[in-house]
Amino acid sequence: MRRYMPSLSALHAFEAAARYMNFTRAADDLGLTQSGISRQIRSLEDFLGVTLFHRSGPRLVLTETGANYYRNLAITLDRLEEISIDAVRGRSVDTSLMIGTHPTLASRWLPERLGSFMSAYPDIPLEIMPATPSTDFETTRLDVAILRGAGTWLHARSIELFPEMLTVVASPSLIPVGAKLDPIQFSEFPLLQNAGRPSLWLHWLRLVELSYSGRIQGTRFSHHEMIINAATHGLGLAVVPTFYVRDELASGQLHMPFGDPVRSDDSYYLVYPERKSHNPSIVVFRDWLQRTIRKQLSASGK
Repeated sequence: MRRYMPSLSALHAFEAAARYMNFTRAADDLGLTQSGISRQIRSLEDFLGVTLFHRSGPRLVLTETGANYYRNLAITLDRLEEISIDAVRGRSVDTSLMIGTHPTLASRWLPERLGSFMSAYPDIPLEIMPATPSTDFETTRLDVAILRGAGTWLHARSIELFPEMLTVVASPSLIPVGAKLDPIQFSEFPLLQNAGRPSLWLHWLRLVELSYSGRIQGTRFSHHEMIINAATHGLGLAVVPTFYVRDELASGQLHMPFGDPVRSDDSYYLVYPERKSHNPSIVVFRDWLQRTIRKQLSASGK
């Protein structure tokens, strides 16, 4: 008998629209037009005989049926992707520990620590994936994630690893080393903006208890890695988590002209889905990471 299944393209369109809650972003993700996404979803609703989305003014809202369908569909599509990858590489993705984190943390902080884990646990293959604080831990394929936040994620357990310390950094070509400026002087220099954290300058101003009413403008970059590179080339001042720039500070490529770092309201956490909390590989990684960070904090005297 022919299976009662809608087209895969319609399912992809619906999953993307539900993930972004926006037809335009879903279209960009899938390389379609917005009208193409609308047609696919209308076709899916006709096939199922149910309404999946409502519009509330400019907002897109999933119906109760649509929300349930999305949760189950996301898991199913992830599983379909997994078995397809398994067929290509000849082993099951279930044997790997999938770690999600921000690209800058994955490139600057994680690699120097993973070597000891790989040596101690060679039978646990690792896969590093991008993740954001808005990751849905009810449907994600990730086993663990290292994320910045306040410690609360739905359908997940979290363990605080270390607090976020923020600092303003500059290249010696922009501000000479040894210059200790008053924080209010930040506005005299070009500023680098983080598109992923657009309020970061305002956040730093609040943390240093500086009242400032002017406009904050500057070249915008998508994440910290790009901002740090721009700062080392003297393009402007940057607000960054201190642990991202330890090497640049130690080598003198960057310095802190406005004084010591200040503690942010956020911390970095190890986060993993509640449904996977007894996974042996997750338990091993969790315990190893906590031991590693405790040793490093002890060695630094903190």
